[in-house]
This record gives sequence, C-alpha cells and structure tokens, in this order.
Amino acid sequence: MSQATTREIGIIMNGVSGRMGYRQHLVRSILAIRDGGGIELPDGSRITVKPILVGRNEAKLAELAAKHGIEDYTTDLDAALADPKWEIYADFLVTKARASALRKAIAAGKAIYTEKPTAESLDEALELARLADAAGVKTGVVHDKLYLPGLQKLKRLIDSGFFGRILSVRGEFGYWVFEGDWQPAQRPSWNYRTEDGGGIIVDMFPHWNYVLENLFGEVKSVYAQAAVHIADRWDEHGEHYTATAEDAAYGIFEIEGGIVAEINSSWTVRVNRDELVEFQVDGTHGSAVVGLFGARIQPRNATPKPVWNPDLEDSHDYDADWQEIPTNDVFLNGFRQQWEEYLVSFVEGTKYPFDLLSGARGVQFAEAGLTSSAEGRKVALSPLTLG
Repeated sequence: MSQATTREIGIIMNGVSGRMGYRQHLVRSILAIRDGGGIELPDGSRITVKPILVGRNEAKLAELAAKHGIEDYTTDLDAALADPKWEIYADFLVTKARASALRKAIAAGKAIYTEKPTAESLDEALELARLADAAGVKTGVVHDKLYLPGLQKLKRLIDSGFFGRILSVRGEFGYWVFEGDWQPAQRPSWNYRTEDGGGIIVDMFPHWNYVLENLFGEVKSVYAQAAVHIADRWDEHGEHYTATAEDAAYGIFEIEGGIVAEINSSWTVRVNRDELVEFQVDGTHGSAVVGLFGARIQPRNATPKPVWNPDLEDSHDYDADWQEIPTNDVFLNGFRQQWEEYLVSFVEGTKYPFDLLSGARGVQFAEAGLTSSAEGRKVALSPLTLG
C-alpha cells in the first residue's frame, strides 16, 4: 500500500494586521487548518498550508509571526509574488489598496483569494475578473455569510421545499456604533469617510448580493436610500471628523421569480432582535426567521389567525408560535469552511463558483445602490460576463 502524500501550499497573506485578516483569516482559518493537521482529500492524501505574512509594519509582522509560530514574513510584496513556493495570494487590505495588489498577483500567475469588495468600481472589478480569466488563474472571493449556521439551515429549508413558493425576504442588520467621543467606536473611522472607501453600502451590499443570488435567485433591480444619520464622529485618536459616508442604507431588491427582498443595514440602530442580523423568509407553505446561528419556522398548518382590533389589547404570544430548528450538524467557522473548499478546489482543479466575476456582481450591486440613492430611482442590473 502506498503511503498517503501531503501537499504543502504556500499562501501570501497580505493585510493580516487588520481585524478581519488577523482574526478570521489567519487565526481561525489558515492557522486552524495548519494546526489541525491539514485537510484530508478523498484519496487519503492531505493538504496543509504555510503562510507568509505581508504588510507595511515589519515590527508588527515579526510580533505576529513569533506569537503564532510562523517562519516567514516580509514588507516586500513584489519579492513574495516573485517566489514560486508561494502559490496563492490572499488579500485582506482596505478596499482602496486591493485592486492594485490583485493586478500584481494576477501578473505573477498566483491564484487569488480575496476579501470583498474586490474593487472600488464595477469597471475595475470586471477588469480584474477578465485579467484573471485571461491569465488562467483560479480566483476566490470571500462569501462568508453563506456559511453561517443560520443561513445553512435556511438553505436546507429552501432545498427541501419547505416554503412552497417564496414570496418575500426581509432582513435587518446592524447595531449602534458609538460616535467615539464618550465611548470608543467599535468600527474604524475610515468606514465613515467616502474618500477612504467607507460607507455601509460598499461594505454590506456585496454580502447581500451573494446571499440573495445564492439562496433565492438572480437580483434584477435595486432601489436604495442611503443616509448619514450621524455626521459628527471622533477617530481612533480622539479627533473630531465629519462623516462623509452613509451609516445606514435601506434597500428593496427585485429577485427573479417575483420575490421581493427588503434589507435594512445600519450602524445607527439599537438592537431589538435575537441576533445582529436576521432574515425573515415568507412563502406560501411556511415562513422562517434565521440569524447568525438560530432558525425558527412556522409552517402553514400551524399559522395563527390574527384579527386586527386596535380597541382590544392583544395578549397572544406570537413568538410562541415559532418552532426552533435543531442544530443537527457541527458547523465550522464559516471563513475556515470556505477556505477549505477553495483549497480543495485549487488542488483538484475544479471550477470554483465564488470567483472574481461573482465578486464583480457584488460591486455592481453596491454601485447600483449608491446610484439609486443619489438619483432617487430603481436601478436595473444587467448580467455580467467575461466577454
């Protein structure tokens, strides 16, 4: 019997000193895969990973490398891209810096795995997708929300036909982000400056696009209203600045098959729901409310019959009419699960669905939201192709 082989994949990780790059991609994904012995393939062979950390602050990189037993780090991205032992380029930079780095990686023939949005404009996002396609490199874009336990339960409900014909989707996302004067803000100040690539539409609409298109169908149109509800904010150094990017956006989206989705995104809302994001899906045969982890259902034959009467206090406990979906699976961290799927696809040479063209659709969705808000109209979405 031949001995099973292990393939080590070198990954350039650019931007790991940031919150998302460090916590979700480095610690909870790549290092978790490494420390867990890699990924076993069906033939018994294994994939393991070896990261090199890239950034501007060498002292910070050295600190992270020492803390996590990582041998390689550099401030020279070009040198890392030129070294053939690093096969994948992973990008977790701020949006404004992403496109130029992705171009370099594509030119170097590296496979790509990147956070979203993939670029600041649709034209640039499509250009990147076409460059990668012409170069023949595999690309992957983070679609982490699809891997949330709550949304995986929702996917199972959809696939089982539980809803009958789906009618509508209503989403609520957000929480109160402090202004930064009397309590530090939970989000970086650049999020509130358009000139630095900020704004909740650019941040969240690409997520809503892939959630809607992968669970319910192609999005046909966008109608959105953006707002800068709080203009006065204070940065990480306690300095006052005026917010130029929206801190809330209210969207209505038309999906193929006549489904209407309404999603509110806000950093100026106080939470009165079970989780920081929740979606209610209503269909002819049943409804569901799902969040990050939880999922509750109400089938047609267990639906109460409310009667509107404003003259009488309604004592019915509507929450009690919903049934909790059990957690029958062990769910991995969503970022790690997607990383593992991408790495397996990379090694086996299979088509990966969440590529740079998928990322471009997310940018298109956000751009349409900004246009809709600025011009006060519904914006139709045209199909995107690499041609």
